[in-house]
Amino acid sequence: MVVGLAQMHIEWENKEDNLIKLEEYLRDFSRDKVCDNGIILFPEMSLTGFSMNTDVTADRQRETVDICKKLAAQYNISMGIGWVSKENELAKNHYSIIAASGVEILDYVKIHPFAYSGEDKYFEGGNAIYTCKMGDFDIGVLICFDLRFPEVFQHLSDEAELIIVPANWPMARSRHWNTLLSARAIENQCYIAGVNCVGEIGGQMYNGDSALISPEGVRITPVRTCEYADGGSLLIYNIDNNVKKIRDNFPVKSARRTDLYRTLM
Repeated sequence: MVVGLAQMHIEWENKEDNLIKLEEYLRDFSRDKVCDNGIILFPEMSLTGFSMNTDVTADRQRETVDICKKLAAQYNISMGIGWVSKENELAKNHYSIIAASGVEILDYVKIHPFAYSGEDKYFEGGNAIYTCKMGDFDIGVLICFDLRFPEVFQHLSDEAELIIVPANWPMARSRHWNTLLSARAIENQCYIAGVNCVGEIGGQMYNGDSALISPEGVRITPVRTCEYADGGSLLIYNIDNNVKKIRDNFPVKSARRTDLYRTLM
């Protein structure tokens, strides 16, 4: 499967300009038919950046998803997109997977709002995880701060062979990002796709470090990279699903005693 990581420099709270950028990434991903049997992934809150100004950033009628459905069908590209909804006082931080047919096949809401930055005052946490089928892979999503909670990865990887981690992860904690991406891949014996933003966004610095990690914790080398004038980049990978073979050859997950762990304290 071909995986594209769109390491965008997101224009702060500017959906119109970011949609222009998003379409440029789609065009580059589709060049030379590299996107056949593939998916392009954008960072958390893809069209706004990580903003608490939910009255400005939130969709009222899922308009971000609707636009991306049309773009996915137009370019015949599957994609992952981050967006915000708000029906009550608190908003929700979503990530949707849209198939090349233009059909939304997964909608995940971030389980762990980042309380350190005050996200929990503006966003309510989700309470479910899902998987969808894409090519030969069962795929799941967890968002940014979720990366610090290994338990939910273990649960999701019972089905998922590729876990997507879209993020707005700041430069100040980049060592944590890189370490935890590899750790989650090793612990769960699955692929981890971490896609982050880059540059100065809303007064915060981001240095990207987007990566596709193998089930053995190794950063995979992109087969192609596109660079953009604003500092963004598109990293394109080609991977085969060898997760079952790796798990059969070195059975770690099957040795877990989850029921026992719950009784130890």
